[in-house]
Amino acid sequence: MSRFADQEWNAEQDAPSEFHYTTKVLPALHADAPAIVEAAKWICRGELVAFPTETVYGLGADGLNDAAVAKIFAAKGRPQDNPLILHIATLDMLDPLVKDVLPAHYSALQRLWPGPITFIFEKSERVPDRVTAGGSTVAIRMPTSEVARALIAQANTPIAAPSANRSGRPSPTTASDVLEDMDGRIPLILNGGACDIGVESTVVDLTEDPAVILRPGYYPPSMLDTFFPGIYLDPALVGDNRISAPAEKAPSLQTLPPPKSPGMKYRHYAPRARVTVYMGKEEAVKSRMMDDFHVLHAQGERVGFMVFEEAAKELSLLLSPEDAVVRSLGTEGMMDTMGQRIFRLMRELDRHHCDAIFIHGVESVGYGIAIMNRLRKAAGGNIIHVS
Repeated sequence: MSRFADQEWNAEQDAPSEFHYTTKVLPALHADAPAIVEAAKWICRGELVAFPTETVYGLGADGLNDAAVAKIFAAKGRPQDNPLILHIATLDMLDPLVKDVLPAHYSALQRLWPGPITFIFEKSERVPDRVTAGGSTVAIRMPTSEVARALIAQANTPIAAPSANRSGRPSPTTASDVLEDMDGRIPLILNGGACDIGVESTVVDLTEDPAVILRPGYYPPSMLDTFFPGIYLDPALVGDNRISAPAEKAPSLQTLPPPKSPGMKYRHYAPRARVTVYMGKEEAVKSRMMDDFHVLHAQGERVGFMVFEEAAKELSLLLSPEDAVVRSLGTEGMMDTMGQRIFRLMRELDRHHCDAIFIHGVESVGYGIAIMNRLRKAAGGNIIHVS
């Protein structure tokens, strides 16, 4: 379980100052797209390729090639102690990467994979230490995306892949997002269109008993309890969530091991603009946002709003495009739509040169647990509860 607080990371400090690639963007909307063959050749040569999954775009390398994996950290400016996820195309690829899989766990994998969920296992000797940040466990997932699985199968190797963004930035959900961060840093981006989910996979630690959710995602704890009785959220994630760790699993002050999952240690998902998340009823939140907007506007700052559909319509009538940028998170209560939009809109508001972004948060229930996890990290914990 995690005892890591979010730490700041300067994405520039661990990356080479020059990259020599002319980045191509090729269409790959289906599993037999010709670009997948070219992408697999790059992977086999020890190079990087960005590719679509159902969650976010991944930045992939041959997961068994230590030198290739090192290029991921360089291209992203990613800290070396932040582990990666290995992506596989079939269950047959799992066994050589792990020490053991319990029969009950194997049954769950057959039902949950392919899907937006990652599992933590004790790693085998085949997995490079660089993938696991020197830890004894490895994170593995089988994506739903047919393009992703076709790339893995064509390359005939597990593909190590974090999100295809500069470290700390909002995760990319379109090929253009990837190009914004990775142009010149990698040779190829597979354009599979917009990601269906837009939030990274749920990460479940199967080396603990009961299993532990290290990163919330599309699959909420209530659904996963069917497969892993007693599953709970890592204490570092609990906050205002209702599913907490058993008392005997509480954090200790012992020396911290390497994190088992990405997203456990450093601040993530942050746009360049300052983010504030507002919690409360729509009218109260809208009123407080307007009060705060007037303060910043008087100081010459440009504000972006990410609010639900009705509030977006009202704010668009009240505010001129020169003064503020208003974007809709969709209909209130439609978590799938909100999940698809949060990272895309953060990037869009950055492109509009906003100095601050105001976001209406949601209750941490179901899929809302994952959405609020991302928003808290993007905001650096800057959350205002409006009564």
